[in-house]
Amino acid sequence: MSRKAKKKLKMITLSVSIVLLGLLFISPLVWMMVASIKPETLIFRDMGLESLIPRQVTLDHYATILFSDSVNFMKYMWNSLFTVGMIVLLGTVVNALCAYALVKLKFPGAGLVLTIIIALYVVPFESVLIPLYVVVNSFGWINEYPALIVPFIAQAFSIFLFIQFFKGIPNELEEAAQIDGANPFQVFWRIVVPNSKPVFATAAILAFVTHWSDFMWPLIVATDDSIRTVQVGIQYLFTDNNIEYGQIMAALTLTTIPVILIFIFFQRYYVQGITSSGVKG
Repeated sequence: MSRKAKKKLKMITLSVSIVLLGLLFISPLVWMMVASIKPETLIFRDMGLESLIPRQVTLDHYATILFSDSVNFMKYMWNSLFTVGMIVLLGTVVNALCAYALVKLKFPGAGLVLTIIIALYVVPFESVLIPLYVVVNSFGWINEYPALIVPFIAQAFSIFLFIQFFKGIPNELEEAAQIDGANPFQVFWRIVVPNSKPVFATAAILAFVTHWSDFMWPLIVATDDSIRTVQVGIQYLFTDNNIEYGQIMAALTLTTIPVILIFIFFQRYYVQGITSSGVKG
């Protein structure tokens, strides 16, 4: 076999392996979506490959989840979208400003602050959960939106991500703006931000995915049904006397859609941001 043929065979083998691995990884997601449109009695009847092809299709599970008075699913979805959206919006701005100050604005103690931020990244959330709850409770934020938003606006990893990207922005661009009379804040918004779309998209996606799936903290601070997030709300579907797995699969499918859409629309920026932040330093 010639060298060219071997190379072609290797590429074919690699491509087939990637496709098979991709199908393996998405198979649970496909099974969940198919199960959400099956009648309750058929969800666990077929567990082989035939389980990925529904024999009967029904939308009753979605109708119950979306329109039933006994399930406040849409309220849970709104709570999650609002809280996570505010975390992403405020977090990207605050973390970017912090990173810009550490990289571009020279001030005493900047190195120490950066060291502390990196050290905080390795601290597990569970170790600060009780002190954070005490602080939030002292503010009277239990069962309030600030308890779900404020503690997660500043993120050590996002700051580090922005720092790595901002280091690669040429200082000449900022110096030219400063010569034209722009102050540091104007330089940030007019020069740095337009040239940093990939890292902003990356930080936003990571924050969205991380906090969209939060369960422990919302379970503790959002005990009232009116402020309960979707992940906690789905858990209550398991506590009913008669567990309806079709409704659970429908709810899980609906909660997966925002994450999929985020990756579809921002995938290009996400890959570019991760690559750029990783090589600059």
